[in-house]
Amino acid sequence: MTPTNPAPPRATVVGIGADGWPGLPEASRAALRTADVVIGAPRQLALLPPECKAERIPWPTPLRPAVPTLLARHAGRRIAVLASGDPMFYGIGRTLTETVGAAAIHVLPHPSSLSYACARLGWPVEETEVVTLVGRPADRLTAALHDGRRVLVLSAGADTPAEVAKLLAERGFGPSRLTVLERLGTAEEATYEGTAETWTHPAADPLNVIAVDCRRAPDTLRLGATPGLPDAAYENDGQLTKRHVRAATLAALAPAPGELLWDIGGGSGSIGIEWLRTHPSCRAYAVERDAERAARIERNAARLGVPGLTVVTGPAPAALTELPPPDAVFIGGGLTAPGLLDACWAALAPGGRLVANTVTLESEALLADRYRRHGGELVKLSVAHAVPVGGFTGWRQAMPVTQWSVTKTNEDS
Repeated sequence: MTPTNPAPPRATVVGIGADGWPGLPEASRAALRTADVVIGAPRQLALLPPECKAERIPWPTPLRPAVPTLLARHAGRRIAVLASGDPMFYGIGRTLTETVGAAAIHVLPHPSSLSYACARLGWPVEETEVVTLVGRPADRLTAALHDGRRVLVLSAGADTPAEVAKLLAERGFGPSRLTVLERLGTAEEATYEGTAETWTHPAADPLNVIAVDCRRAPDTLRLGATPGLPDAAYENDGQLTKRHVRAATLAALAPAPGELLWDIGGGSGSIGIEWLRTHPSCRAYAVERDAERAARIERNAARLGVPGLTVVTGPAPAALTELPPPDAVFIGGGLTAPGLLDACWAALAPGGRLVANTVTLESEALLADRYRRHGGELVKLSVAHAVPVGGFTGWRQAMPVTQWSVTKTNEDS
């Protein structure tokens, strides 16, 4: 059987730099010359010369819901879409593939701001972490701050360098070296630098990226890349899963990229926060019935670099009904609430994990019963700390924690 030819793409996505038409290869120019309609941001459309005769249409706001309708309106015409730099690097290319499918577009990339910046700085691209602040809070940068690391920040505008410098100084990374690179790829490129703690430069050109050579101040609390952050990293009222138990809990939950966690009985938010810190694509909901603690969870999440943690204020299981299905559930409080364990178990698909911790005999009995019914692993975690005893040193035992962890199977459904 002769294979049928795939349908032609509905749009050609053309990456364009700040230098505009002169910086485009011939294939990109040809796509724009022959297009019937060109869609893009007003700034990008203004870069096209008169020889591009196409109808020029600026993207509406909000953009994403308008994409299918806008493309359908011009069906049968040759459509070109303008994108900044590489369309698949934090660009419109992703939005298009997610809304109309990869088969409907043909991408002609241009060097990204990451490529330009690393070329100017002499930084290996594969060793440079990227954090975008376009439409996102600056607190996201905190999770990427580690002594000696190089981070490239995609700026949201002219004020972003000063905002980044202020955040670094507040998070204990004031000695970090900042390099602002403006209008990359044009004849008007400009670069200036300084340390975060002494930053006095005026607002930048809106087209800028910020390179951060991370340096932690000597008295700043060290936050590692693995679960089990120091307890002192959290604002708390005593409702905190302590460091060693927290590390064991995250190991049992086993977060993977893109997965979603329900953290029930959030307390100070430590489990949800450290779940999110394992990978930028992880998602989490922290459910906490006390409004004051819920606000504290939000502050902790922002300070530790994961402002994307969604905090739900209300009692479980009632507060769970509108949440998207989880890949894993942690229950750190409220185990004896009627129907809570059943609701969490029912919400999990086969392969989903549930981990529950308790220090009370009543809740331990519930977990022992579930262990008999569903298997998994039932462990008791005991931690003791060395403390002064007169002129000597002895052990102070923390309350032991009973932990049940289980993976749901097809037979459990």
